Amino acid sequence: MTADLESIVASHGLSIHQFADDSQLYGFCQPAATSSLSSTVSQCVDSVSSWMCSNRLQLNAEKTEVMWCTFTRKLSQLPRSPVPVAGTPVQPVSGVRDLGVFVDNDLGAATHVRKTVSLCFAALRQLRYLRRYVTDDCLRLLVVSLVHTRLDYGNFVLVRLPAYLLRRLQSILNAWARLVYRLRRYDHVTDSLITLHWPRLPERVDFKVAVTAYRVLHGLAPPYLGQLARVADLPSRRRLRSSSTHQLHVPPFRLSTVSRRSFPVAAATLWNTLPVGVQSSPSLPVFGQRLKTFFFNKSFPDVV
Repeated sequence: MTADLESIVASHGLSIHQFADDSQLYGFCQPAATSSLSSTVSQCVDSVSSWMCSNRLQLNAEKTEVMWCTFTRKLSQLPRSPVPVAGTPVQPVSGVRDLGVFVDNDLGAATHVRKTVSLCFAALRQLRYLRRYVTDDCLRLLVVSLVHTRLDYGNFVLVRLPAYLLRRLQSILNAWARLVYRLRRYDHVTDSLITLHWPRLPERVDFKVAVTAYRVLHGLAPPYLGQLARVADLPSRRRLRSSSTHQLHVPPFRLSTVSRRSFPVAAATLWNTLPVGVQSSPSLPVFGQRLKTFFFNKSFPDVV
């Protein structure tokens, strides 16, 4: 049944990504061809709706969202006319929530950062009332369980974000450290972060990217992430000195604002900065242990 749906979408020149209870259609075009792509998407959805009816399923057009994506400087060129979906006009939106991660139409993460900061500080305020009733160990466990999970969930979209957005997220870690050790608002938290063994936020994000890259290289990740190439596997590099290392080939990219944040570019660039001892780890648990030590030392280089 899944193969039939994929063939229907492919016949319209689009791509599909499926989840347990959700499906997403993707297409791309030049700015002048948005009307043609809109018509193609509408026809594809109609075909999918007919296929679903023949299989005793129903497409919920009211929960369907349409979003056009482009670069920040071209947001004004995005079409604003509704797209017909199974006979229902759907107005394009500027952002969507995908599996708990907020994605903006400029492929940024400003909305995701704002929502994450809001939710984490709301949980922080609730934990502040419980601080007098629980032990320090219990409070630390609550912080890790209720707040760390929200900060780390979907943090892959935070890779290579502007510094001002990363500072907002780092403020969450600083506030948690002050709560756990009962520090005042303007007290330094570096020693507390070191004691808690919490790397800074950029290193937390890089940890997730590096682990995903390791999974891809060892066949432990979904097939659609298998886009990393070792330098040693490239015919044009086999005679170079880099062919004897664990380095990855960084694909060429044109836009530093968006393209360098894509997984093949960000993962390969980060992987090439890791020590050889980390890259050559024999298993995922060993890799994670060595990687965490490396990023912790990177977060706090003065710690011996």
